[in-house]
Amino acid sequence: MKRSEINRAFREASACFSEKGWALPPEPRWDMTDFGLGRFWKSGLVLINLAEEPEYCEKLMFAVRNQITPLHAHRLKKEDIICRHGGLAIELWADRPDTVEKGSAFFINVNGQARKVASGETVHLSAGERITLTPGVVHAFWPDTETCIIGEVSTANDDANDNFFVNPEIGRFPEIEEDEPSEITLISEPLRGPPQ
Repeated sequence: MKRSEINRAFREASACFSEKGWALPPEPRWDMTDFGLGRFWKSGLVLINLAEEPEYCEKLMFAVRNQITPLHAHRLKKEDIICRHGGLAIELWADRPDTVEKGSAFFINVNGQARKVASGETVHLSAGERITLTPGVVHAFWPDTETCIIGEVSTANDDANDNFFVNPEIGRFPEIEEDEPSEITLISEPLRGPPQ
């Protein structure tokens, strides 16, 4: 992932958060990823860790139209994904697509109510709506509007060990190509001093 992409995504996300009235903490913990695919604007996500406690975690995320977070699941983490602005599409599978029949039914909570869905189905959330994902439910998501602000409230978070992607070539944290000076330091990077 190029540093110029990180800087641009930082500016776009910051502008969207400000425009939509989402005040960030005094020292936001920025996180971005292209999932190791080198196509950030197609497979990428901007995240801010708002709270990281032993019992729970809260994140705020930003994505643009056609920017996919690829199919993955969590071994331990239970999470609510909340559409905070725009619209969000979420593809759901009861388990890995190679181990479950497409169309097989299972239940998931949407807005606190149990809903029967089919493996491979896409559920659409409008602003204010949420979906509860239990450990093992495979999911991918993307905005179905120009921009989307996404909330996540979950049990304890372990990005290094609890994300399992269907495509084994996908990684959680990016390798960064330094093509321009950095505007922010990501949580996956060593802390740096102020720009010289």
